[in-house]
Amino acid sequence: MANKPLVMLGAGGHAAVLAEILLEQKLPLIAVVAPDPIPANSPLAGLKRITSDEQLLSTYSPVEVWLVNGLGSIPDNNLRWWIFEFFSEKGYRFAHVISPKANLSNYLELAEGVQIMMGVQVQTNASIGKNSIINTGATVEHDCKIGAHNHIAPGVTLSGGVITAEQVHIGTGASVIQNIQIGEQAVIGAGTTVVRDVPAQQRIIPAASRVISKESTK
Repeated sequence: MANKPLVMLGAGGHAAVLAEILLEQKLPLIAVVAPDPIPANSPLAGLKRITSDEQLLSTYSPVEVWLVNGLGSIPDNNLRWWIFEFFSEKGYRFAHVISPKANLSNYLELAEGVQIMMGVQVQTNASIGKNSIINTGATVEHDCKIGAHNHIAPGVTLSGGVITAEQVHIGTGASVIQNIQIGEQAVIGAGTTVVRDVPAQQRIIPAASRVISKESTK
């Protein structure tokens, strides 16, 4: 990551977590783009507030700052992808945000704008595509290839050799066995165990839970 001042895009919960990581590492976060006032208890409080994308474009040029994509990622919402592509087309670069409390192999590839949160494990020869989030406590085993604009949610386990295409969402606590391929824009629901390849744009959910009453067990 270039040693340039950083500007956060967004001020919600994901942005606040990223800001805490950056400030803990004493990185130069100088401003936040947020239309509404920042709560006093946020790590973003006290930063210069820019109220719109247009104001950002007129305040800092691409050669002056790097951006941090503070928008979270949820299924069927392309805003995080859109904001990355919008500013990239205008010449801006996006910084990595990597928690010092993540455990990363020395032999991996990280593309532009990757975000790796607390408690993550990433093993040898893995690669992570641009603008992807590896969220709290996730495990990415050896030789996994994570595509661009992915969200690997908290507590996910990817066994060795898993390959994901672009804009894949793998929900909280899901598990994917070794050598599985997951197609573009697929959604893996929270808690799902994936044991076969997933085609593009498919949505996989675990079997519905059942409540068994006390009477039915007698």
